[in-house]
Amino acid sequence: MRYIVHKLEVKLDDSAQELERFLNGLTGEVFSIVPIVVPAFFAMGASSKTKFLLIVEKLG
Repeated sequence: MRYIVHKLEVKLDDSAQELERFLNGLTGEVFSIVPIVVPAFFAMGASSKTKFLLIVEKLG
């Protein structure tokens, strides 16, 4: 089996449509989606932010 790892940048405005378009364009099977989360500090306190997604595609 072969696997390919894709990196998809996450933006707040059009993330859902971009992810849908990307997934529909894949030829193999989606094996896993791994979010890369980093800490974020705001005036109201600390939180976290998704920086990008790693999408693992399984081929044949």
